[in-house]
Amino acid sequence: MNLSHVKFEVLVPEEYIVPLRNLLNENHVLTVGEYDHVVSYTETKGYWRPLESSDPYAGKKNEVAYGSECKLEFQSPFERIEEVKGLIKRIHPYEEPVIHVVPLLT
Repeated sequence: MNLSHVKFEVLVPEEYIVPLRNLLNENHVLTVGEYDHVVSYTETKGYWRPLESSDPYAGKKNEVAYGSECKLEFQSPFERIEEVKGLIKRIHPYEEPVIHVVPLLT
């Protein structure tokens, strides 16, 4: 098994997609072959409840909230995982961003 790339899945408010895409592209994360800015997203809905010690981006403490956000997907070299997570956290508005890293088997 050769693990050279991973897929990132990041849940983010829609208005943060372009700034995050631009930052990732400036750092040469979104290049695939002869293309850059290679990213896709889907709109999604979800629930969450900010706990008492939280500083919520949306919703009220101790109340279940419901809303829309987007799932941003792109690939990155395996060895850049921590760097990419740091870039995402620079832009992401949530105090606990949801970042999934999925191995891509080649």
